[in-house]
Amino acid sequence: MSENHRQPRPAFHGSDIEQIEKYYGIPKETIVKFGANVNPLGLSDSVRSSLSEHLDIITSYPDRDYRSLRQVIAAYCGTDMEYVVTGNGSTELISLLIGQRKARHALVIGPTYSEYARELSLTGGRISHYYLDETRVFRLDMDDLKNTLTDDVDFLILCNPNNPTSSALTLDELRALAALCRERGIFIMIDETYVEFAPSVEEISGIPLVSEFDNLMIIRGVSKFFAAPGLRLGYGVTSNRQFLEELKKHQNPWSLNSIGAFAGELMLEDTEYIRRTRELILSERSRCLDTLKSFPYVKTYPAYGNFILLKLLKEGLTSFDVFEHAVRQGMMIRDCSSFEGLPGEYVRFCIMNPEDNTRLLRCLGELLA
Repeated sequence: MSENHRQPRPAFHGSDIEQIEKYYGIPKETIVKFGANVNPLGLSDSVRSSLSEHLDIITSYPDRDYRSLRQVIAAYCGTDMEYVVTGNGSTELISLLIGQRKARHALVIGPTYSEYARELSLTGGRISHYYLDETRVFRLDMDDLKNTLTDDVDFLILCNPNNPTSSALTLDELRALAALCRERGIFIMIDETYVEFAPSVEEISGIPLVSEFDNLMIIRGVSKFFAAPGLRLGYGVTSNRQFLEELKKHQNPWSLNSIGAFAGELMLEDTEYIRRTRELILSERSRCLDTLKSFPYVKTYPAYGNFILLKLLKEGLTSFDVFEHAVRQGMMIRDCSSFEGLPGEYVRFCIMNPEDNTRLLRCLGELLA
């Protein structure tokens, strides 16, 4: 057994670039961040230009109701402005939503983002997990879920497309789920952080259900698709007016700063950037999957997000081995061993620029082909 395997393995997440720099002695500027799931195009040039010309906007408070931004969000999503609430990143809205629901028994569909369970743990209610089945390529079994939804479950959380599996429910499946949950008095939170990367957004987004069902809220943000995690702009959509008012009542005033509100409008109306992003991600995701399918020691799954989950099939090869092999070549992927409900050896990487993707595929091929 190698020295690396005898020592405790460090656990790195998608944003832990400084820790990786320190541990491996590799300058962080030289590392390609395949673990962060952020649009490789970076900030839109037109948004950058407009922001630089309007920095004086910080001398004034933003509109407390963010009406202009909410109108743009509503137009972008195809919903009613009165259903939209903005926040300091999707994280704030997730926290507010979970805090205000005060669920007696929450069910989280996983394996998924650990922040949901962390926030739920602060409310004092019971938390259960329903783990997607790998043999079903991580697609939800609705009949099996029905049997899992015990009478005391009053809150359901899912990420669509899901992180880290990149699987997704269709709109029809979401509608059936929303109807089932309405019958049983269950409120649903759908995290659509990655929905804009899907081959067809209309096929999997739950936004059209908002006017149909008042027992759900959809959460989105600009961190991943618009490459702006530092902007901290998130938004939620729900037709449950009473709940929306309660949520706003507990939200700090001006939780989103003037630059965030201004930039959000620019981003959501930047149709050229949106087109270029989708063109890049859709073509490169297909190319990467096609290449990986030829590797004998890896299993791939249908991918709806801007990332691909791989199951390692080579005996004795661990996810940490693959992670370290890549990071020593200046590419940081995600070792998925920290995801609960994902038994086996898995790694995840997001779609970057074509030349970087080619380099990663070559690197992975050294171990898996």
